[in-house]
Amino acid sequence: MKYLVIPICAAIVSLSSAGQSADYDPLRISTRNKIKIVDFDIQDSKRERVIPIRVYLPNSNEPAAVVLFSHGLGGSRNGNKYLGDHWAGRGYVVVFPQHHGSDDAVWKDAKPLQRFGALKKAASLTNTLDRYKDIPAVLDQLNRWNRDAGHALFRRIDISKVGMSGHSYGAITTQGVSGQSAGRLGARYTDKRIDAALAMSPSPPRLGDPKQAFGSVTIPWMLMTGTKDTSPITTTTVDQRMSVYSHLPDSINRYQLVLHDAHHSAFSDAQLRTRREQRNPNHHRAILALSTAFWDAHLLGDSEAQEWLQGAGARGALEAKDGWQMHAPQK
Repeated sequence: MKYLVIPICAAIVSLSSAGQSADYDPLRISTRNKIKIVDFDIQDSKRERVIPIRVYLPNSNEPAAVVLFSHGLGGSRNGNKYLGDHWAGRGYVVVFPQHHGSDDAVWKDAKPLQRFGALKKAASLTNTLDRYKDIPAVLDQLNRWNRDAGHALFRRIDISKVGMSGHSYGAITTQGVSGQSAGRLGARYTDKRIDAALAMSPSPPRLGDPKQAFGSVTIPWMLMTGTKDTSPITTTTVDQRMSVYSHLPDSINRYQLVLHDAHHSAFSDAQLRTRREQRNPNHHRAILALSTAFWDAHLLGDSEAQEWLQGAGARGALEAKDGWQMHAPQK
């Protein structure tokens, strides 16, 4: 079992230095806060399935809230490192599961001209359901390791505080285990241990009424997309991604970020495929700021984080043409 000790770099400019209040800053990380990264394999004996995970551990021996991140189609537990680094630097145990059947083996094992078809084929109902089932299997094993005095995660996790997140196919995974109803199946894949959910590049349901599909959501949701957030694999449009927000019930806290000129790749840290998809450095900064404040508010109950989301703080993390909206239920 190999640990990597990684210092969080100071590349992300804090919001307090940008004229915001110094009382709460979701980008602030102590230079002394070094994180550890460790990989494990989870054996799901019921399905005879192995779920590789990567865990980012904060520099603390105290039990910490856990945030899961589900990768997109063709991805792996190694991607989106910028999220793992920052969230762990803020004190969360961050867990990246890898979903066999829709991970990077799909395209790595295919000939170049066959990769697009292989990826499209992998976005199947079977793999979607496997992804849904991976999440409770991961949480179950984390809970067991948390009680195992001989394990590296012994007493490191507060399983009563769980956040779920993901990008693209990982957003579909997040939606499915965080309250979305799947037609006649209802919300059977919802894991009640999840307290808040963040979907990057969300999608409407493939079939059925979106209002009904999202009407059963009972926990806070944050959605993130971009004005150019389309996918070469699916036909999901930007308008469809943005429509998820309007179909969520008024009884929950809900948030939506729409990054101006952001492509589908804006939420990843993978190498860009084309020159047209140049990165705007403020996109990752905004993603980290808003997501961290969301976790702080809805996993830790931090009132300052909630005020930051509802006030000028959140808007101050964005550029002029970025879209930001939120709804808080009336008390």
